Amino acid sequence: MPTNLAPDSSSVAADHAAVPSAGEVVIEAGRTEANYWRDLWRYRDLFYFLAWRDLLVRYKQTLFGVLWAVLRPFLTMVIFVVIFKRVAGLPSGDVPYPILVLGGMLPWQFFAGALSESSNSLVANANLITKIYFPRIILPASSVIVAMVDFAITLVMLALVMAWYGYVPPVRIVLLPLFVALGLVAALGPGLLATALNVKYRDFRFVIPFLVQFGLYVSPVGFSSEVIEAKLGPVARLLYALNPMVGVIDGFRWCIGAEPSLHVAALAVSIGVSLVLLWLGIRFFRSTEKGFADVI
Repeated sequence: MPTNLAPDSSSVAADHAAVPSAGEVVIEAGRTEANYWRDLWRYRDLFYFLAWRDLLVRYKQTLFGVLWAVLRPFLTMVIFVVIFKRVAGLPSGDVPYPILVLGGMLPWQFFAGALSESSNSLVANANLITKIYFPRIILPASSVIVAMVDFAITLVMLALVMAWYGYVPPVRIVLLPLFVALGLVAALGPGLLATALNVKYRDFRFVIPFLVQFGLYVSPVGFSSEVIEAKLGPVARLLYALNPMVGVIDGFRWCIGAEPSLHVAALAVSIGVSLVLLWLGIRFFRSTEKGFADVI
């Protein structure tokens, strides 16, 4: 019995439409999940370029660029020393109070900088989004590099303050990168939520500075988290750890010796909240990403 080997015309047309012709530009806003995350590696050069561009914009031809990264935490440290140590009389344990404050201020400044930079990354690169396809998550991720450089600069200041007081940190300071990574996770989740909301609701950019300022005073920057447990009990300490920066700051201080012990349960709560926020941030960002080019 003869078999019809002629291809169906509709299938040929479908196959032809699926394969772009030479010189054809294909803009894919959606992409499947597997292709999307594979594209993150394919577009790594774009990530490096955007991060380097942000650094140049931040520090090139500025008079106080690098100095400002040091002055902000230093002046805040002086204010906190006067208010919390001199006026409120909060304890600092076995370490000088300025080291305790810097142990909380540096990771907080890193979180605040990463959140602020990432939340404005899409709006600041609107012309790029409307012209070419790339995984949009590269923009908030690359903007965090500026906050990491600022953080590296302030670490030098912390080392100088330790040398001034003749303070030698313990060996566990080698674990510090783990809590820096946790701070990055804690900032990236809310940053993805904020940058996606900022595309649709432009006035949302005014909310971020308020949240950063409010978070500074509800986080254990000028005092130890042990004060919460001493005054309100262990349950309050766990509830306080729902603020993801509590675990980051406590871990940072523990690494430099400003905290005598690490509260494992509170740290687990902060890590859990950070991971949940990161998952929510990625999920919300991906669900709204298709419409960025139209809305922005």
